[in-house]
Amino acid sequence: MTMTLDAVRSLADAIRAEIAKAIVGQEVMVDKLLVAMLAEGHVLLEGPPGTAKTFLANAFATALGLDFGRIQFTPDLLPGDILGSNLFNFQTSQFTLTRGPIFCDLLLADEINRTPPKTQAALLEAMQERRVTLDGETYPLPATFMVVATQNPIENQGVYPLPEAQLDRFLFKLLVPYPDEDEEARIVTTYGQRSGPQRPADLGVQAVTNAAGIGAAVAALDQVTVAEEITRYVVRLVRATRDHGELVVGASPRAAVLLAGAARARAALEGRSYVIPDDVKALAVPVLRHRLTLSPAAEIEGRDMEALVAELVESTEAPR
Repeated sequence: MTMTLDAVRSLADAIRAEIAKAIVGQEVMVDKLLVAMLAEGHVLLEGPPGTAKTFLANAFATALGLDFGRIQFTPDLLPGDILGSNLFNFQTSQFTLTRGPIFCDLLLADEINRTPPKTQAALLEAMQERRVTLDGETYPLPATFMVVATQNPIENQGVYPLPEAQLDRFLFKLLVPYPDEDEEARIVTTYGQRSGPQRPADLGVQAVTNAAGIGAAVAALDQVTVAEEITRYVVRLVRATRDHGELVVGASPRAAVLLAGAARARAALEGRSYVIPDDVKALAVPVLRHRLTLSPAAEIEGRDMEALVAELVESTEAPR
């Protein structure tokens, strides 16, 4: 099935409309999730409790018609609890694979920083290569496999910071804000008179596509070109993070590849067959913020990572 870029934009509008039935506000988060979906990337959502991170991921999967899986990360979680295991079947005298919750289309890794790095590492192969290896056997994951992870920035007891290799697997790190006053009033009006847990389907959210439709939308990105000057702009921006005096760790070449791919996805969502500098600028902060490390001096001065990346974007000459 071939999909035009206009059809991709129309599909995105339909997905937004369905999610809006359940999620009040959060338009920026939804747009970034759509970009990640097209760019075949993963997303880390960071925000205080009660800001609908989990519900947003569920509504997103429902609107896309995807098989939704959820893992509640805890300190005692083991890799086998994520991946599954081979159990011996005495009737057949053979080992049978019992698949873990990772075998789904969209996986919510809830409070991912509450489990030790050894268990977090169980996601690395799945996120990078969309496959799982158990007892020497390799099992493919769906082509649409996507991880949406959440973490709470407030608590620092009983949590394990994500290793750099794990963070680098995420296309975006998105900071989920509190709603404004009007949005919060709408939330209370919508949910304050309801009892019991809510599901997106209970609020009328319906699937507007499926795995095949998403695959066609992803394939449509082949119609989007990245000019040489845009490529050079992305490379200059990423390399600037390695030479910045307030950063001890800059972004890797993988960051440049992912930023260019995300920019192509953003262009497709707007129905364009070419990437413009504004695509790169709009995505630079969420792509780079979790890949950089401030120097001790910059931390003492209270430097803000988002502001630093924004300064780099402004100081890096963009093509006209």
